[in-house]
Amino acid sequence: MGWLIALGILVLLAITPVGVLAGYNADGILLRIVAGPVKITILPSRKKEKKPKEKAPKPKKEKSAKPKNAASAAKKEEKGGSVLDFLPLLQIVFDFLGEFRRKLRVDRLELKLILAGGDPATLGINYGKAWAAVGNLMPQLERFFVIKKRDVEVECDFTGSQTLIIARLQITITIGRIVRMAVRYAIRALREYLKIVNKRKGGNAK
Repeated sequence: MGWLIALGILVLLAITPVGVLAGYNADGILLRIVAGPVKITILPSRKKEKKPKEKAPKPKKEKSAKPKNAASAAKKEEKGGSVLDFLPLLQIVFDFLGEFRRKLRVDRLELKLILAGGDPATLGINYGKAWAAVGNLMPQLERFFVIKKRDVEVECDFTGSQTLIIARLQITITIGRIVRMAVRYAIRALREYLKIVNKRKGGNAK
């Protein structure tokens, strides 16, 4: 029975999405850490009243003069490693970052742009430019992320004095995906490391 409970916990952890919810509006910046149904607000932070504490002055300690060893103080010349050995490791890092980016999911994307201005002609031109910019932005985002829900709007306010924006973005990735990627790329990195060790020992790297 105990192993079934442990297995159930592992499955729940594997499918639990973790990520960040960021937003911006008239109230300022919103930043929350998301872990399944749990959301922890980072910004805006709650201000706590702190009582001033009286600190007693610390007695000054006399520093004892220690003789410096000239040999230890001298800087050792650092030797570089082989670029050919380093490039495969660098490629693993790039592959990991590229796949990690594609595994991220945009659960929620909200963008509302409110254009202000009293001149209808100018406002109409800006309205067209704003939608053109949004039309160019969305395909770029879809190349990098899977967007589940989106709500993009552009409005005009003929009585407003300044252009306003409301934005909200929630990005998540499941713990299971992170673990699978970490294990797979750790194995690749270990293989390359063993090749380097074998090469330095005089063996033939396969």
